[in-house]
Amino acid sequence: MQTCIHPFFGGSLPASPHTGLRPGYLASCSVFDLYRQAMASVVIALLVLTCSVGFSQGRLQFGFYDKTCPQAESIVGSVVREAALSNSNVPAVLLRLHFHDCFVEVNQIFSFSFFRSYNGPNSERHAFGHQGVGGFDVVEKAKAQLEAVCPGVVSCADIVALAARDAVALANGPEYQVPTGRRDGRISDVSLAKDMPDVGDSIQLLKNKFLQKGLSEKDLVVLSAAHTIGTTACFFMTKRLYNFFPSGGTDPGINPSLLPQLQATCPQNGDVNVRVPIDIGSEREFDSHILQNIRNGFAVLESDARLNDDEATRSVIDSYFGLLSPLFGPSFEADFVASMLKMGQIGVQGEIRRSCLAFN
Repeated sequence: MQTCIHPFFGGSLPASPHTGLRPGYLASCSVFDLYRQAMASVVIALLVLTCSVGFSQGRLQFGFYDKTCPQAESIVGSVVREAALSNSNVPAVLLRLHFHDCFVEVNQIFSFSFFRSYNGPNSERHAFGHQGVGGFDVVEKAKAQLEAVCPGVVSCADIVALAARDAVALANGPEYQVPTGRRDGRISDVSLAKDMPDVGDSIQLLKNKFLQKGLSEKDLVVLSAAHTIGTTACFFMTKRLYNFFPSGGTDPGINPSLLPQLQATCPQNGDVNVRVPIDIGSEREFDSHILQNIRNGFAVLESDARLNDDEATRSVIDSYFGLLSPLFGPSFEADFVASMLKMGQIGVQGEIRRSCLAFN
């Protein structure tokens, strides 16, 4: 083994222009790990280069604000970094916010329509699938700073996408460019969230929901692996631990060595607001560890566990851990970036809100 510097973040590389960080992430790694990380970096660079042509032909473009608001990405990065320093769970919260905004409806992706634009009882942010979604204060702060220097230019939807990108980097995940140019939606209705993936969905239902958004089984796996950072509430664990269908007991897919830990943290009739790491053993690092947990029955969320029950999704997971994967297998980091870019390709008609709290 040798000590090496993570190629995305480390050593003599300059600080990120988006997050302002020079993480200097050191890890003990083999020559195979070094090779894999280097290849992942190359793949991500080629991926972004390839996608730039397609994005520039539509609404979304890399560097969309270079002339109209050149400080946009650095301002968002600074706000995200400051928030993460005061609350280590912020990266996971912002990544989840981005995913939820994407999954609103097929023609309203990134519309930011469930934000606090309308806080009535039928507003989209009150949908069951959006329970626990946060990060609104971070987006509001970034928007206020942007309006001070570039009024009416940067959309709330783009702030969410950029904040999620910076959140991944702060958790030692891959750095990548995000195409921008989204518009903010003009509607907010609870019914728009009906197709949100749910922790209790069957694997077939999960696959169908992703397919409806133009996302593949591989996208389902690598985007679900964003659960590698962050926590969940016992509220989402109760059914799996104590009333699992059809037996009414515990999900038999839970590894027996994990079950007592989960039940101790989330006792029956206990406090449903207690938080549980989703990727036990690596909840602060953005990596493929959660996929290894899923393979071994250590998935915390039921929807994550179901990925190992289906032949197609299981083969995607296994592809990252084969005997020759360190040299010739796919890169989880590069595949995650590809799926994030794919999820963000659909732009919307709408407006540039003056405040993310309300429609213009």
